[in-house]
Amino acid sequence: MQVFRTESVSVEMDTGEKRLNELGYKQELRREMTLFKTMAITFSSMAVFTGTPLYGASLRYAGPASLIWGWVVVTFFTWFVGIAMAEICSSFPTTGSLYFWAAHLAGHRWGPFASWCCAWLETIGLISGMGAQAFSGSQALQFIILLATGNNKGGGYLASKGVFLGMYICLIIIWAVLNTFALQLIAFLSIISVWWQVIGGLAVIIMLPLVAQPTQPASYVFTHFETAPESTGVSSKPYAVILSVLLSNYCLYGYDTAAHLTEETKGADKTGPIAILSSIGIISFFGWAYNLALTFSIQDPNYLYDPNNETGGGLVPAQIIYDAFHRRYQNVTGAVVFMCIIWGSFFFCGLSVTASAARVVYALSRDKGIPFSPIWRKIHPKYKVPRNAVWLCAIISMLLGLPILKLDVIFTAIISISTIGWVGGYAIPIFARLVMDEKNFKPGPFYLGRARRPVCLVAFLWICYTCSAFLLPTLYPITWNNFNYAPVALGLVLSLVMLWWVLDARKWFKGPVRNIDVNDDI
Repeated sequence: MQVFRTESVSVEMDTGEKRLNELGYKQELRREMTLFKTMAITFSSMAVFTGTPLYGASLRYAGPASLIWGWVVVTFFTWFVGIAMAEICSSFPTTGSLYFWAAHLAGHRWGPFASWCCAWLETIGLISGMGAQAFSGSQALQFIILLATGNNKGGGYLASKGVFLGMYICLIIIWAVLNTFALQLIAFLSIISVWWQVIGGLAVIIMLPLVAQPTQPASYVFTHFETAPESTGVSSKPYAVILSVLLSNYCLYGYDTAAHLTEETKGADKTGPIAILSSIGIISFFGWAYNLALTFSIQDPNYLYDPNNETGGGLVPAQIIYDAFHRRYQNVTGAVVFMCIIWGSFFFCGLSVTASAARVVYALSRDKGIPFSPIWRKIHPKYKVPRNAVWLCAIISMLLGLPILKLDVIFTAIISISTIGWVGGYAIPIFARLVMDEKNFKPGPFYLGRARRPVCLVAFLWICYTCSAFLLPTLYPITWNNFNYAPVALGLVLSLVMLWWVLDARKWFKGPVRNIDVNDDI
């Protein structure tokens, strides 16, 4: 495997901008992001505490051993996906990233269709990803308020569905407002996010087991497996393990954010791959450590899901943290502080995901791939950000949350849509890279050489498995209240997108539209 080979480049022009020009695009966005700032935004998009809402369900399906070792397995396969994407990012450092990659790697015949499918999957995944973080942030805030005002047993305030929806919408509006200013503001906040999550993450990971007395033995954490309770309706052990590992599948993606920022990053053909791989490594370590800290700190596993406990059985990590502090100190101040750290992680993650979503919509509209493209591709003359695209993403993600008022499993549906769309978008360029003729690929500084076929094959198969897992029902028997409507929602949207392609778009959509005349041999 050959990694980071050097080439002589013009001193006068940034290497990322030079490659952008070769691909047929002129520099429109402001290129001032450093490696650290790009990595900060990418790291924020993944977030240390992302899996908090799913922890309880994952623990219930198959016990702690499946949850803990499942993270290790998912991390192993995630590296294949990340390495495959890092190589492509090094060769194609453009804001359009995934769908741009798909268009060029699939060739002239299949490029437009591959680009079309990838663009819409990516757009669906990122916009619903905003909704997933808004839901997670609102849920964390809901339980912060509950614990701070007296808990479920002491007359504490638990936000109603209407108030919850209001918090959900407010978070998205705040993210949209902040993203209408220069990207440097988001980069600055993302640097705060890195330190927030590193320092806060270390505080939670180290202090929680120290506060919790007693802790669970290592044999319970690493070897205890149990079958799902009858209330889930899941009797198959393999099926239960698959559902248990969904926590890890959901947490370990989002590293493509670095690719969305490449047109605004210095030396993006090198910094993009580094940001992708560094973020995977950091989140893999911190996420696993967080899961270990929670699991070791469990006081009474059966009490976690009791609807009459202090958190109403609504958020298992909140109950674990509450039990640890209340049993040790007979107060909840520490629990509220820890929950605020977790809430901050969701806030910063949603802010970064909004930045990514807006840039994908901007890139697609620049290539005339969505209705009313001239509106969404406008760049603010002062701040050089796609402001209209930001608000389009915000409005759609708000609408996505409206079922909160009626459905109990809205979060399951939102994260399923987000994961399938977001991760599914990875599969198209990786598959195209797998089957393409190597002589048609112009490598960047990060190049896999002969290793690209096995790496891309494993990555593609893993993505297919991940997307399939998120289509599965999570509770049985299936009713209107527990129905995972993600397959229906995705099926409807993708059917409309494909119908549009067959009836009209295939006649005019040719993939990324160059705004500089260059040779086709790139």
